[in-house]
Amino acid sequence: MSSENANTGGGTEPHPNAAQDVVAVDGDDERTGLANRLGAHTGEGQRHRAFTALVFDEEGRILLAQRAANKRLWDTHWDGTVASHPVAGQSQVDATEQRLEEELGVTPDQYDDLRVTDRFEYKRRYEREGLEWEVCAVLKVTLTDTDLDPDTEEIEGLLWADYDLLYEEPEWYRQLRLCPWFEIAMRRDHEGEAVADGSVGFER
Repeated sequence: MSSENANTGGGTEPHPNAAQDVVAVDGDDERTGLANRLGAHTGEGQRHRAFTALVFDEEGRILLAQRAANKRLWDTHWDGTVASHPVAGQSQVDATEQRLEEELGVTPDQYDDLRVTDRFEYKRRYEREGLEWEVCAVLKVTLTDTDLDPDTEEIEGLLWADYDLLYEEPEWYRQLRLCPWFEIAMRRDHEGEAVADGSVGFER
């Protein structure tokens, strides 16, 4: 789930993520080294560590966030809710806390139950722009305070949706193009496939 932005320099300027690294991993989510972030999402790609965080309110609704149009991958698609990559030495929980604050303005005093609930490997291509090949941790969190201050460079829109209906009645939400990692996480959650014991599920 790349959070990288499109190059607006007509190909003459370095991509902003060309100087960043992600954590390369094997199929068991064991670190094998570092990989250039742009390279990991280009060509055949490289398997790397990522996370997606599902944000709920106390009524059980999920917060959907529309990715900005300047994203290179899955631009304007709806995510549930934030997704990115931990840096070397950073836990999934710490990385998620950081991303929640950066993208949504959500601080730790607005929740107390952030936890990892699943982990799976998947590989998906996006048009002709690149791909995701990730071991993705899924985290869940419930906001006791739903005040938000979204970063418009990252998020174009927000929508609270009934989580069960989103999965059970997808035609009701057919105007929303969902990110593939979120669709996988939601299906695994509803169908009882989620694994919270540290093992990694595999998605074709």
